[in-house]
Amino acid sequence: MSADAVIRMPDENTGVSLRGHPMVFLVTGEDTKHTSMFDWTIPAGFATGRHVHRVQEETFYLLEGECEWHVGDKTVRATAGTFLFIPPGVPHNITNVSEKPARVLMTVSPPGHEHYFEELAKLAAKGAPDPTALADLRGRYDTDQLSTLTTRT
Repeated sequence: MSADAVIRMPDENTGVSLRGHPMVFLVTGEDTKHTSMFDWTIPAGFATGRHVHRVQEETFYLLEGECEWHVGDKTVRATAGTFLFIPPGVPHNITNVSEKPARVLMTVSPPGHEHYFEELAKLAAKGAPDPTALADLRGRYDTDQLSTLTTRT
């Protein structure tokens, strides 16, 4: 963790590309001991699959587009300005239900989930990730997968 302030200008796109769309790392475990923050562009039709975190808590703020979240037993049809806080132990998924990319400001606490996205980007760069490799990756990053990650091509 650094003791310096973190300032990211609009053209500073540190992060990864997931399915051809950026996930910008705004603040990570290198910068803070409390949270990671990402500006995530979600491709049209992409779905994370239902999953649950044992320790991590997440927040999502939809900047652009239209997504659907299943959080516990609730379904949320989200448009720009929708905010969600998901504590540990609550099953959830995210689906971009529109024909355009959506943008979400996302935090994960504690930090470190950026390493999951770095490894996921490497797996996804080769096409659809091998289910066994994906399950192993998720298991190492506090994610119990309950249903399959999907996307339209």
